[in-house]
Amino acid sequence: MTLRIKKVGIIRRNGSDEPMVIADDLRDWLAKRSIATVLDMVSPDLDLLVILGGDGTLLHVADQASQFGIPVVGINLGDLGFLTEVAKEERYAALTAILEGQGAVEQRMMLKVRLVDGVEATEWHYALNDVVISKGNLDSLLRLSTWADQEYITTYRADGLIFSTPTGATAYNLSAGGPIVHPSLRSILLTPICPFMLDSRPLLLAPHIRLTSRLIAAHNTDVKVIKDGKIVWDMQGDQVLEVMASDRTLQLITSPQKGYFEILRNKLGWGGVTRVKEPPSTRNCN
Repeated sequence: MTLRIKKVGIIRRNGSDEPMVIADDLRDWLAKRSIATVLDMVSPDLDLLVILGGDGTLLHVADQASQFGIPVVGINLGDLGFLTEVAKEERYAALTAILEGQGAVEQRMMLKVRLVDGVEATEWHYALNDVVISKGNLDSLLRLSTWADQEYITTYRADGLIFSTPTGATAYNLSAGGPIVHPSLRSILLTPICPFMLDSRPLLLAPHIRLTSRLIAAHNTDVKVIKDGKIVWDMQGDQVLEVMASDRTLQLITSPQKGYFEILRNKLGWGGVTRVKEPPSTRNCN
């Protein structure tokens, strides 16, 4: 990766002083390298976005970053970070590597989603992790008639439905019993939330499939459509949610010190954190 970095945007997590202190230090460090900085804004003239916070902070700006094609690097100031994978102690080493062209950029798939009511539709919205149809404070289950292109899948009776990217596989999808999918695999995950029927299993679908889900009206009057953790729409009976893979991608700069499976081991506690340095050799096998 070779980036010509002249202007950097620094996005700070709200609610604590630490991101503000680190941001001030980063601005001084970048200024010494003749790199301009702006705080808490995303604009087309930026060459890089540095996120100070957790995955939620990064998700908040993923839509704009993908729209303008700005590479993003996340510096994790929280506990569980799959997207903000650079530890705060590693921030200067990671930024030095990026400036020297040693960073790796992954093109993370995104979803686009809109709500259709008869012949009218909302504008498209974009999600890096997931789009969720979720019931509010209701005792009754949702009934969601769901299709893949022109083929009927089933009518889910569940607390909701998750449409996820591989990046979002380790988010709500994982909590709902969905699979972990490597982020380089373009696919759409469809996972019911607490389904009534135990044989309602998660599905892994091709990225060219157009998914639609119709809310069958009953007594449900508090149904939300949530994109990357934020409520976007209230969904009414007979409205249809349309979900597709987007042509947009998020350019995510990953840590040169950590691999994907090392992050999984550390975050999910897979068999401790011991690292085996060499894979088993199979070169002499016939």
